[in-house]
Amino acid sequence: MTETPLIEAKNLSKFFTVSAGLFKEKRILRAVDEVSFTIKEGENVALVGESGCGKSTLGKLLLGLLAPTSGSVLYRGKDIWSISKREFKEFRRKAQIIHQDPYSSINPVRTIFQSMAPAMIQHKIVRNKKEAFERAAELLRLVGLTPPEDFLSRYPSRMSGGQMQRIILARALSVNPEFIVADEAVSMLDACLRIGALDLMLDLQKKIKYSYLFITHDFAIARYFVKKGGGKIMVMYLGKIIEVGEGDSVIQKPIHPYTHALIAAIPVPDPKIARERELPKLKSLDIPRLTEAIPGCKFNTRCPYAEKICEEKIPELREVKDRLVACHFAENFI
Repeated sequence: MTETPLIEAKNLSKFFTVSAGLFKEKRILRAVDEVSFTIKEGENVALVGESGCGKSTLGKLLLGLLAPTSGSVLYRGKDIWSISKREFKEFRRKAQIIHQDPYSSINPVRTIFQSMAPAMIQHKIVRNKKEAFERAAELLRLVGLTPPEDFLSRYPSRMSGGQMQRIILARALSVNPEFIVADEAVSMLDACLRIGALDLMLDLQKKIKYSYLFITHDFAIARYFVKKGGGKIMVMYLGKIIEVGEGDSVIQKPIHPYTHALIAAIPVPDPKIARERELPKLKSLDIPRLTEAIPGCKFNTRCPYAEKICEEKIPELREVKDRLVACHFAENFI
């Protein structure tokens, strides 16, 4: 019997109507375009792509913060937009988010305790403020902020970036989630703090057991995340998932031409290697806008290997060797 995924996206799309061009014409922005994948219980999925490719929109769709234009989001096999209000409220408790900027995701005029307590009381995790304080203190110890009483009485302005990121993680865990979307969760931290923050997130996951969708534009961070925590990497381009692989196989041996171009562009510290390595000769360095309706494969306007079929037919995300790839000629790049 096949296990029901914790979260499943089925042909998921989200389009926005925007004003573009000199004359402010109405155009359709395809932020997420026919995306399908699953996340199992306790699984880690790292979603990688350039800024503006639709990663954050996809995360919000999975959390029920945005309603899809078409397709569906399933939680344990049930469409989250077809369930009852009571079930949706329970889903929102179990699906939490860690934002990129911790300071903008917490009220600056409330103490840390005042920001953590309401959700715990509202969802009946605790019965009163006394129990909420005890649980908040326990969670702060868990994320390494001691003595917790000192931090719970502080305002966000008295916290460092690293401390605030731990607070946001503790707040997400306070309502016993099953699924967390970490949206560029470590990108605002100093480089020396990022690994520590990732280690903390993954160590807590082993103790509490929940799933991650880890959104990032940094392949190095994505690789560390799945190497230490297990899971898979998904690469996104202009609203489409174009390559999916277990562990760091996507980074070690990319198949899709776009993934290969992204990884080849990562700077290396050795100038000799940097001069000698061969970079893919893209047809164009400019990324098309999400408002442009590109027929066929969305990468065909830049891909050096594109042929006529690439301009006419959208490639399916299909199994190639040990992963899923959306490319008509994927076998040629193994």
